Amino acid sequence: MTFLKQHNQTVFDELMNSFPAKWGKDAPTGYPTASVNIYETDDAYHLSLNAPGRTKTDFVLNVDKGILTISYEKPSQKEETNYKTIRREFTYRSFKRSFSLDENINSEAIEAKYENGVLQLLLPKKAITTTSPKQIAIN
Repeated sequence: MTFLKQHNQTVFDELMNSFPAKWGKDAPTGYPTASVNIYETDDAYHLSLNAPGRTKTDFVLNVDKGILTISYEKPSQKEETNYKTIRREFTYRSFKRSFSLDENINSEAIEAKYENGVLQLLLPKKAITTTSPKQIAIN
């Protein structure tokens, strides 16, 4: 059972089809991607997005029509004129990730927290109700 899909592909397909040609390159939407780990427990899915150097207010999380979108827009940065940058390796680029949510996810109860450079989302599964077999009496 697949819980998340990105652009009509499973997360597994996304990783395998892009290996290694697209790693480190921009996504087709023009946004670079942020690395994501997805775990499953009996009652929920856990999504961890690697995004160091930001604050929790930098992220925008939306669920609309079964699509979970996680984005970060890099604010414009004022260029310092009193010093010259020799090397810049820190990058804080904008990104956007969208996933189709499975019908078994309770999208109303999704929780998120940002801690130690990782955005963590809890996607709880809907309670599965089972009905016991019932014999119907004939009148």
